[in-house]
Amino acid sequence: MIKRLETMTFEIKKLNNQFKHYEWGSNELIPQFLDIENKRGVPYAEMWMGTHVGAPSQVELDGNQSDLSQISGQLPFLFKLIAVQKPLSIQAHPNKKQAEEGFSREEKKGLSLKNPVRNYRDNNHKPEIICAISPFTLMAGFREPDVISSSLEAFLSTTPQMKEIFSPILCALKNNSLCDFFRLLSSLSSIEREYLCSFILEKEPNENSGAISSAQWKLMKSLAAQHKRDPAVISPLYLNLVTLQPSQAVYIPPGILHTYISGFGVELMTNSDNVLRGGLTPKHVDIGELMNILFFVPFIPQLITHSADAPWFCYHTLCDEFSLAKMRGGEMVFPEKEPAICLVTEGELEVCGQTFKKGESFYVPKTDDTSVSFKGNFSLFAACTGEAVKEKDGDAQ
Repeated sequence: MIKRLETMTFEIKKLNNQFKHYEWGSNELIPQFLDIENKRGVPYAEMWMGTHVGAPSQVELDGNQSDLSQISGQLPFLFKLIAVQKPLSIQAHPNKKQAEEGFSREEKKGLSLKNPVRNYRDNNHKPEIICAISPFTLMAGFREPDVISSSLEAFLSTTPQMKEIFSPILCALKNNSLCDFFRLLSSLSSIEREYLCSFILEKEPNENSGAISSAQWKLMKSLAAQHKRDPAVISPLYLNLVTLQPSQAVYIPPGILHTYISGFGVELMTNSDNVLRGGLTPKHVDIGELMNILFFVPFIPQLITHSADAPWFCYHTLCDEFSLAKMRGGEMVFPEKEPAICLVTEGELEVCGQTFKKGESFYVPKTDDTSVSFKGNFSLFAACTGEAVKEKDGDAQ
């Protein structure tokens, strides 16, 4: 039975969460982390924590399972456990104005929210932060035009037949137009795309060029093997390739082209499922609409490194609607006053008479003047509402 505080209005609620079995997911990482069986060997891609209508968390109310929103209202964030076995689609997310306009436009067309060609499933923007539990590789943000140009020229140096095809694309880069570069690359013909992928699979990397790393070549070969008519297979040449170490994070604002390659982590975003795809997927791709929301300037993802000595560490972002924090035991008062969702990643803790172990998650309502003590040998991630955590971060550390 849940132990209530003296106010009788404050309850910590254990969450029962739903899974997304996307084909790019891992059939091992999430089941092992949660200590559950996966007898059918299906991919577990994401576990959603929050109130999003696509997979709301459940809590026990009066002996029955009910949506978390029954006690929390609509939370402004969506918290995920994510396991990536194969690369996701190359994608970006809209800002608030773009989402409102796009959602309204598709509603007027009468498109069902389940229609596979739908781009906007809600009217919210979708900034997000990804934090690694194990090493996590991703690509995010356009590189500088001259750097992309050097990489492409090195790529083309062993295949004169392709230089003519890529001549307009190289000209766009020399004119510092990432927009024209992306448009021209995306408009390659089916035959040109097939030839491009065949070349990548057949040729050995030019180790002497220095402009393309072995990691980029390896990734391009892997992408070309999976997507044999997709010009995005050369995305390692024009996007920044980054590997996060455990507890490192990057923030990805709206309009930034990105994809996750492999790894295990937590992801926090606004309460939205808006995705504009540009390739590396059998799902709906809308290059025109994607280009309407893309930010065509170079963007280098900034690593946010966790301070191992801090019992409470906030990963600062530019988003006012959520904060991601990491907390570790032994004993301290939970510093957040606004509603939060916590996911235990190591050990176990006791809070308000309940014990939570690795893989379990729980909802902490707004505490007002109530002090909530966490005790135990544990580590957890906390998805928090708004700016409050950021303001207290310096004191908490």
